[in-house]
Amino acid sequence: MENDHLVLGEQGEDLAEKFLIRKGYSILERNWKNQHEEIDIIARTDSQLVIVEVKSRSSKAFGNPYDSIGIRKQRLLVNAAEAYIIKFNSNLETRFDVVSIIRTPSGHEIQHIEGAFSPFD
Repeated sequence: MENDHLVLGEQGEDLAEKFLIRKGYSILERNWKNQHEEIDIIARTDSQLVIVEVKSRSSKAFGNPYDSIGIRKQRLLVNAAEAYIIKFNSNLETRFDVVSIIRTPSGHEIQHIEGAFSPFD
């Protein structure tokens, strides 16, 4: 069961990365870690650093995947993003996105929520 969850998560990140590349994003990092915090994808648009949390589900039975990103997870992402920005001396505007992926009988449903939350929410 846990292994299925990990495989689903990795497949979701693969799909999200390809999706973002098709939209013109440059992928800078994947699974970037800062101590116990991890950012699934760090990407860049022309003028923004984009911190992307990928949430995958095998069905809609438990609701939309992005609904599972609570305040605690947001804080962890913000902390990790701050560490990344400091380490790489980034002066780009930073945005927090969510890519939500649900497996469907015909493939996958992908939803990209730009600016899903801000550090001040």
